[in-house]
Amino acid sequence: MSEQRIELGLAATTPAGGGCGDGCGCAHGTAASAPASVAATDELRVEGMTCEHCVRAVTEELSSLEGVDVVDVALQAGGTSVVRIARSAGVSDHDLAAAIDEAGYSLAR
Repeated sequence: MSEQRIELGLAATTPAGGGCGDGCGCAHGTAASAPASVAATDELRVEGMTCEHCVRAVTEELSSLEGVDVVDVALQAGGTSVVRIARSAGVSDHDLAAAIDEAGYSLAR
């Protein structure tokens, strides 16, 4: 899996064998890749989550953003949880950070 660090502690990733190799997250030449509408898959590191209620709060806030297609939370109670998001090009890093903040949590630095 290739990884490119971007602002706000987010990591844009492209599945192994997917994309065109320049980190754009596109689906060039791969039959089993993400939908064409997904421009990026990001991995956020979120602090302060302790339970399934926390997972629901973060998932609901991120899912409410127009252009967020998939939210997957790997809870690490009391530690830094990993939140994976598939989003279209119209969703900014600032939008993602604001949604995490609105849910009551913070991005790990």
